[in-house]
Amino acid sequence: MARVAVVGAGAMGLAAAYHAVKAGHDVTVYEADAVPGGMAAHFDFGGLSLERYYHFVCKSDQPTFDLMQELGIGDKMRWMPTSMGYFFEGKLSEWGTPVALLKFPGLTLIEKFRYGLMMFFATKRKAAGSLENISARKWIEAWCGQSVYQKLWRSLFDLKFYQYADPVSAAWIWTRIKRVGTSRRSIMQEELGYIEGGSETLIARLVQAVEAGGGTIRLHTPVEKVLTDQGRVRGVVVAGEEIACDAAILTVPTPLIPEMVPDLTDRKRYADILNIGVACLIFKLRKQVTPHFWVNVVDPAMGIPGFVEFSNLRPTGDTIVYVPYYMPVDQPNWARSDDDLLNEAFSYLKRVNPALTDSDRIDARVGRLRHAQPVCPPGFASQIPPVQTQVKGLQIADTCFYYPEDRGISESVRYGRLMAQSIEASIKGQKGAL
Repeated sequence: MARVAVVGAGAMGLAAAYHAVKAGHDVTVYEADAVPGGMAAHFDFGGLSLERYYHFVCKSDQPTFDLMQELGIGDKMRWMPTSMGYFFEGKLSEWGTPVALLKFPGLTLIEKFRYGLMMFFATKRKAAGSLENISARKWIEAWCGQSVYQKLWRSLFDLKFYQYADPVSAAWIWTRIKRVGTSRRSIMQEELGYIEGGSETLIARLVQAVEAGGGTIRLHTPVEKVLTDQGRVRGVVVAGEEIACDAAILTVPTPLIPEMVPDLTDRKRYADILNIGVACLIFKLRKQVTPHFWVNVVDPAMGIPGFVEFSNLRPTGDTIVYVPYYMPVDQPNWARSDDDLLNEAFSYLKRVNPALTDSDRIDARVGRLRHAQPVCPPGFASQIPPVQTQVKGLQIADTCFYYPEDRGISESVRYGRLMAQSIEASIKGQKGAL
């Protein structure tokens, strides 16, 4: 039995702790926040328990289904027919089906054919392969032409990644297309899932299972430093106190690693991984904005790439809309006040649905994360450090390690399980399951 410190009580950290406890290890989870869950944590939104940052489930998310079944909550998975929309130059259109593509007003017939061909082959492709070494822009332009990229994609990339838009990897955008594109009831009907009660249902059950197995979860407890001695983990420092451990699993954002583990010789690899932040706006409204779950926005009068009408997936009573403002934190927009962003975003929602009025706005909140999304340029796979570090007993992974997969609970629980399975190998300095 090893003494294991897990840093971060998001889905990945809790999954690692759960599997480590099951394997008989002595586990302590350290979380800086007041609640467990990380990006999947909930808050009380006027009597509604809701994720701070939206999550949805696709039919390919097998690690999530396996864990839910193991925890006895497999019956909490719910599936809903959903749809996408495109607000293009002042008009809302359906999106995401062959018929919607044919009716879309912004493309020529040839462009529609090329775009449909690209989507078809993207969903059939088995592996990223050569896409790892080219940009999303080059890949899209090769299939659809420069005009389609300029019309449909450039604004989406620019308003999320800003100065990092052009070098985003084709492999990264391909996995996003494939994951959602294959989550369908039929060619004409998208079908996405949610966990009854939200992600909190899974997080709460993981917490319960960790504690029932003898593990400890310490909230409001940031880890200041990971200590090493002669190339192996010695302990962690919490509130100035050294706590001994044999192994440590770090699931915090990679930009925090160099300061947390100063003895790492390859600290620069972690520091060089770029992240952008997000100000995620959440509205509770009396009126539906659209019938769609996801709406992409390409409109010169609107400074967002899209929004998620979450209540069109998970029934929540009132309408719930997430408007994420992704951006590098050095952008001027990051310094804007919450109220300023909320007023701007609501004006955008009223542009999409002119029937909305100020009286339809019941409540609104803003959540901010400085490290919300890794920037994945071509060749990014070679930039990601190994999960098992050169320090015996120390494993590190955050959402950038999922690449080319995007962030999501399914990849989080998969990595958590594999890191827990690798604890014994890690203590010996050997590569484990990852």
